[in-house]
Amino acid sequence: MSRQLKVIHLELFETNSHHYFGSLKALCDTFGKDEIGIVYSSLRAVNLSENKEYRNQKCVIRQGVLLTTSK
Repeated sequence: MSRQLKVIHLELFETNSHHYFGSLKALCDTFGKDEIGIVYSSLRAVNLSENKEYRNQKCVIRQGVLLTTSK
């Protein structure tokens, strides 16, 4: 039996880099508004899902599922 965990994927256009987080809060604690172009409270209001991403001139933020095996 596998477990499903939420994962947040950040793609930064300026550096062509990809970063992965367990929550929106962790993402926003690591990258500020100047780097990603949005603040935590506004990003929460987007209601990300597997079918709904956030995109601006600086980045794309997506939510997905990380599958893990049970212990």
